[in-house]
Amino acid sequence: MTLSEWKEKSDRISSNLQNSLLFTESTTILAFFSFRQEPDLSLLFTNSEKRWSFPRCVGKSLVWHFWQPEDVIHTGAYGIREPHPEAQIIDIEEVDLILVPCVGCDVQGYRLGYGGGYYDRFLSSPEWAKKPTMGIVFDFAYLPQLPVDSWDKPLQAVVTENGLMRS
Repeated sequence: MTLSEWKEKSDRISSNLQNSLLFTESTTILAFFSFRQEPDLSLLFTNSEKRWSFPRCVGKSLVWHFWQPEDVIHTGAYGIREPHPEAQIIDIEEVDLILVPCVGCDVQGYRLGYGGGYYDRFLSSPEWAKKPTMGIVFDFAYLPQLPVDSWDKPLQAVVTENGLMRS
């Protein structure tokens, strides 16, 4: 994709997300900073009605920290942007919605990431398993079917530049 195409499609995904009931009813949202031309949701991050939390890769786990637009962003493991290690850690009970980056996703809600297993481990842990999840992916990578492993958990919904789909 060209840079302008990536930006335009990312903005449409952000707009579709903003128009979804699950998003509008959520206050505390786990999100991600775009990496390797994943969809860029940064238009949403200035919404002061939402509390945003972003992950840091720590060992084999994701640790979630609150973040505001004026906060510092560091480059962490694998070159991924992340909040400062001393930023406040999120309380699981506060989380209303998890936005999950996808390299690819299928109509059943199964996703492909970059292969580190961070989101697989995170989404499979009992304390997070009941939280609503929305996969974020470009439409060209929203596929009829992907290979599924025993540890994979389907996402509840998927958002592309063409709309919101329920899994």
